[in-house]
Amino acid sequence: MFNSLSKTIEQFLNFDTINADRKVILQPLIDFIQSKQANKEAINLNFICTHNSRRSHLAQIWAQVATYYYGVEKLTTYSGGTEETALFPKVAEILSIQGFSIASISEGNNPIYAIKYADNIQPIIGFSKKHDHSFNPISNFVAIITCSQADDECPFIVGAETRISIPFEDPKASDYSSIQDKVYTERSLQIAAEMFYVFSQI
Repeated sequence: MFNSLSKTIEQFLNFDTINADRKVILQPLIDFIQSKQANKEAINLNFICTHNSRRSHLAQIWAQVATYYYGVEKLTTYSGGTEETALFPKVAEILSIQGFSIASISEGNNPIYAIKYADNIQPIIGFSKKHDHSFNPISNFVAIITCSQADDECPFIVGAETRISIPFEDPKASDYSSIQDKVYTERSLQIAAEMFYVFSQI
């Protein structure tokens, strides 16, 4: 894992920023992963929010890093939305500052990024897509809803074994303001800490 990313991870590994209420919200995901591990089954996590532009990407990326960090096998993370937009550039910028290597594969209205966290690991491919896009699994996955709006708009997700609601506050409210960097940094670290907490329990 990149040294700069390891230093970021050290900031939250005591999990003291996660209160008891959030741990209750995270427990169903822990239980799901634990059950799959016990049965030696492949695990697919699809993080879903409305626009697949901010929170679902952060959750996918940090969950994949936590998988690697804790050595959880046969697990792959994905993300999608109820609609396709674009990965918001500030997300890629903050992740780069926090230690990821971000490379632009294509530009345009919906850019595609290669997001690496270690030298010899296949990069995460980041771009906005609907949750049922061909890039994502069509069955045998858990749908993890990262915003309340997507929870309301997706009462049923075809192919999902189960759905789990883990909402995060949208950093979008800070866009183009003086506190934007602070808010995006805090949200990324919150999501990172919670995903690492989940995998620390497996």
